[in-house]
Amino acid sequence: MKLSRLFQPRNPLFWIMLALNGLSTALAWLVHNRPLNTFGMLLIGGFALINAVLGTWFAWRLVKDVPSVPPLPAVKPMSVAETD
Repeated sequence: MKLSRLFQPRNPLFWIMLALNGLSTALAWLVHNRPLNTFGMLLIGGFALINAVLGTWFAWRLVKDVPSVPPLPAVKPMSVAETD
């Protein structure tokens, strides 16, 4: 397991994971800082938990799976003689 596989900006799962984790953070902030009745708190809290679980699952898939997009090839530096 390599944590460097978590950062894959060309993989859509990476962006879905970021969006879900950001949304669950916003929903958790809403539950803690706004006065809600019991139904609202359970509804928003349930969405926050589902988003957190899905975001964690996507992160786990990114870390465990081999990247679907191959990395960019390494660029060979040019010598002074090759530039003329």
